[in-house]
Amino acid sequence: MIARCYTVAFQGVEARTVEVQCSVAPGLPAFNLVGLPDKAVSEARERVRAAFSNMSVALPSKRITLNLSPADLPKEGSHFDLPIALALLAAIEVIPKDMVAETVALGELSLDGQLMPVLGALPAALNAAEENRRLLCPKASSAEAAWVDAAEVIGAHSLLDVVRHFTGQMPLTPATAGEVSITATQKDIRDVKGQERAKRALEIAAAGRHHMLMVGPPGSGKSMLAARLPSLLPMLTAREALETSMIHSLCGLLDEGGINRTRPFREPHHTASMAAIVGGGRRAHPGEISLAHNGVLFLDELPEFNRTVLETLRQPLETGEVMVARANAHVKYPCKFMLLAAANPCKCGHLADPAQACGRAPICGQDYLGRISGPLMDRFDLRVDVPPVAFTDLDLPPPQEGSQEIAPRVAMARELQAARYAKYDRLELNSDAEGEVLENVARPCDAGRALLQQAAEHFGLTARGYHRVLRVARTIADLDGAEQMSRTHLAEAISYRLNPVAKSV
Repeated sequence: MIARCYTVAFQGVEARTVEVQCSVAPGLPAFNLVGLPDKAVSEARERVRAAFSNMSVALPSKRITLNLSPADLPKEGSHFDLPIALALLAAIEVIPKDMVAETVALGELSLDGQLMPVLGALPAALNAAEENRRLLCPKASSAEAAWVDAAEVIGAHSLLDVVRHFTGQMPLTPATAGEVSITATQKDIRDVKGQERAKRALEIAAAGRHHMLMVGPPGSGKSMLAARLPSLLPMLTAREALETSMIHSLCGLLDEGGINRTRPFREPHHTASMAAIVGGGRRAHPGEISLAHNGVLFLDELPEFNRTVLETLRQPLETGEVMVARANAHVKYPCKFMLLAAANPCKCGHLADPAQACGRAPICGQDYLGRISGPLMDRFDLRVDVPPVAFTDLDLPPPQEGSQEIAPRVAMARELQAARYAKYDRLELNSDAEGEVLENVARPCDAGRALLQQAAEHFGLTARGYHRVLRVARTIADLDGAEQMSRTHLAEAISYRLNPVAKSV
């Protein structure tokens, strides 16, 4: 007697279909689980046995074999408990086989038969929709999974509720999606007095998703500026929210099944490991760069990060994807994020102030910022000097423009870019444009081309730097609502690339 149920195995954000096959055959009593299970999956036998006993369901004195197919795909996690229990219940004819065969199930069983919440309900619901099956999961995970309208999602509190549902004694109602939440921020860029150049650069970076580096002494306002960047960014689109939520679902970061429309803002400490930043660990979990997908990754005290960790960011910054390669797994995660970094000019932080700088100036500054490699520095589109704020500026009234005035301009510029790249695949903002597309959309006027050629020859711009100047100039033109890039737009873009701080690095 063979029964089948379906579940998923996670490979990154992809949920791969796993068929749970149960055979109950004559022979010596045994309960075998095969199909490359890990320790957590193997222990499901004892949890299922205890849950059955709690429901007064006796296992037959026969040879029970459960196979997780495909057998060469590693199976990890406690979410296999529920599909194993369903396949076994169908095999001993407690619940209908045909209904179980149309179900994708995931959930962890407690010893008394309660269903515990698990990670990855949202990717599992997408898999169920693609396979034209219903999804059965714990009640606590159902609101998250119900965001996939194409799949029917059933949430249950216990295995007994599941049995009553399949036997028609007490059918469960389909789950409803959780709340759409927007994390309100009270931090307004109007709070920052002075630093007009840095605020302008922050606006440009937000409009085009350009990578930005701020260098300045302690207390100049770098972290304060970074904390106010989320107030300038538009809400996630429906597609972006789903992409981001799938990654957060794998890490258990969705609160009460709700999807957050606020763009992620991740700020790991400089002691974070490579696995924490890029992704990895025993199960190749996503790292901070993937959790910041469609949002911002803020690295404060950039030179203090491990250099090996920083160098691993170079490829993801270019491709928007990261391949986490381990001995037992090769997992690809999306990581299209804006990198915002801050650094002191030297170890003591007072390189520009002769009264406070150490006796090793300016060598200490070269050594300190020299921890940031040239190839990584070349990937910053905007490099801004953030000087100390004078005490007289602190007594001035708040600036006229705050987040409420700047955010609409950023949103308008992003709408222009979305319309411009709508006909191109995988292109959304100016930072994505390259090759022939970049040449078409960021074609400078004659005066601007002459200025750009002069700057490239005089300052030795790399090919990457040349293209990044064009992208930033295109974003500045979009903020002005200009169809054609002018010499002024290019001059401003060049100034952010070749400021004194950048040249000293």
